Amino acid sequence: MVPKKDLKNASAFTLSKSPLFDILSGFCDGAQMPNIEIKAVYPNLEKAREVCRELNAHFLGLDRQIDTYFKVPHGRFKLRESTLSGAYLIPYLRPNQQGPKKSDYARIPVESAEHTKELLTQILGVDLVVKKSREIYLIENVRVHLDDVDGVGRFFEFEAVYEQDTEAQHAIEELKVQKLMKKFAISEESLQQNSYQQIARS
Repeated sequence: MVPKKDLKNASAFTLSKSPLFDILSGFCDGAQMPNIEIKAVYPNLEKAREVCRELNAHFLGLDRQIDTYFKVPHGRFKLRESTLSGAYLIPYLRPNQQGPKKSDYARIPVESAEHTKELLTQILGVDLVVKKSREIYLIENVRVHLDDVDGVGRFFEFEAVYEQDTEAQHAIEELKVQKLMKKFAISEESLQQNSYQQIARS
């Protein structure tokens, strides 16, 4: 059984008419957290490591992740199993667009990944499983992800996480991401509008 303390406030996720709504409603502790992010094809991860060193980025570790995406009518919903931070559910809303984009999400820790996966598989059904190795760096409030996705390719991500969900703060964080894109020589052509869920399916 999924502990009640693990699931309390999933306001970032709209799941009307879904059985999952009844499970998540009133349970998740995590607050909605906006961020500005980009994803880009980036075959030369060694080049990205060099730029991280030049910018004195803080290396947080190498993470092996298994993301199980479930079938939902709106947004996206996945169970992440991480060698660095354990297992947690991530409901999130993000537009499919190239360039910096806002994402609203929550992280909901779970005590038993296998049991939670079994329950959600029966309730919603599994859409896709994505496995990857992720090197994680931090530049101020911007997380830098160097991803090697099994059977898909190598990618680069920025996630500028912030607390004040205002237009002014959004503009500040977007400008910060755009400046870092230039530092890492990320071209407009390499930017991806889709999630790994969609990229792996294509």
